[in-house]
Amino acid sequence: MNKLSTTNTYTRFSYPFSRLQEIASDILEQASRSGANACETHVSDGFGQTVTVRKSEVETIEYNRDKGLSVTVYIGHKRGNASTSDFSPQAISDTVSAALSIARHTAEDECSGLADAALLAQTFQDLDLYHPWDLSVEEAIALARDCEQTAFAVDKRITNSEGASISVDESQFVYANSLGFLGGYPYSRHSASCVAIAEQGGSKQRDYWYSVARDTRDLESIGQIGRKAGERTVARLGARKIATCDVPVLFEAPVASSVIGHFASAVSGSSLYRKSSFLSNSIGQQVFAANINIRELPHLPKGLASGFFDDEGVATVERDVVSNGIVNGYFLSSYSARKLGMQTTGNAGGAHNLIIDDGKPMAFAAMLKKMNKGLLVTELMGHGVNSVTGDYSRGASGYWVENGEICYPVEEITIAGNLKEMFRGISAIGDDVVVRGSKQSGSILIDHMTIAGG
Repeated sequence: MNKLSTTNTYTRFSYPFSRLQEIASDILEQASRSGANACETHVSDGFGQTVTVRKSEVETIEYNRDKGLSVTVYIGHKRGNASTSDFSPQAISDTVSAALSIARHTAEDECSGLADAALLAQTFQDLDLYHPWDLSVEEAIALARDCEQTAFAVDKRITNSEGASISVDESQFVYANSLGFLGGYPYSRHSASCVAIAEQGGSKQRDYWYSVARDTRDLESIGQIGRKAGERTVARLGARKIATCDVPVLFEAPVASSVIGHFASAVSGSSLYRKSSFLSNSIGQQVFAANINIRELPHLPKGLASGFFDDEGVATVERDVVSNGIVNGYFLSSYSARKLGMQTTGNAGGAHNLIIDDGKPMAFAAMLKKMNKGLLVTELMGHGVNSVTGDYSRGASGYWVENGEICYPVEEITIAGNLKEMFRGISAIGDDVVVRGSKQSGSILIDHMTIAGG
């Protein structure tokens, strides 16, 4: 069996890594003995701790230890899946039996099955994804209090809080299949956040800030998080409504990544083979402005979406998904690729660190100057995106900009357009990248959208 795994045992987990490997191997053997032509399994073990403080008082202390396994078996082209959180031998045996029973009563699907053996990952390198945070509850409480107090200290108009939270999250997993693949590793994802509430003249506003990282050394400082939460909240006081208009829109970096997310969803295999995408048959087509590039970097050290293989064991590769505005590839699993008559792109489970750029990243102040007059969006609400047509309509709040300067906060507005036009209308991308997930972007300036005001 080709083993791609860490060699260390991490005693912070409930089980040694070697035990997860043994469970995975046992599942494959049981499935084979019981009549499965093929089998794959995912076994995981993890724990987390979250402390939330509100107005200096401890509001919640959450501690969890989670484990689980899923089994997928194939009898010909019939597929069955079952899962359990019980790692006892009897529970595992029952889960394999349940998956087989489901498969026997399922219709044939010619596209189902394991990934092609030739595409499975053959090498494994340490991507530096696991950084334990040995943080006691008392230390977490102190950090959360410091974070919240920093927010309160920004301005006397900050009178309340939805709390400050400190979270530790560490897991390990093994994926194995009957083609001889067995791989896995530990990973971490830690975060700190703060939500402040300010009041002026009988009206209230709230805003927040948070930071996420594999390694706590890469988190923004507790002071920065609290200060930004406070400053952003105060800046929203005195928000106004605006008249309906058609103007440029600048998506601030924290919400700009959603623009890339809509693209990734539209060119994902499930949307394409179900014909529910406005970007069907878009390979080779000009979808973005001619200066826009989107790269997928799955091997980025400490990346929040890094990995040398996807959820099917397929090797991931760095690639240019979009070059000079032209789509080069989709995001496909083995199943969706077969449905489309294509080859998997190593994206079972999603995209890996998508990064958008235009080759000339601009400072935020320069982007405001370039926009001159329009809307800066700092928060989006609702899910008004039609995946079939690309029509886009979402609630928003932010700031009105005149002569390249922020004038006043605005609220209770809707921004609308069509994603095809929005992608082609990207005129600048900022250098103010905020890394919080699998899509990374600086602020994005779109040449025009319709703003529905009050």
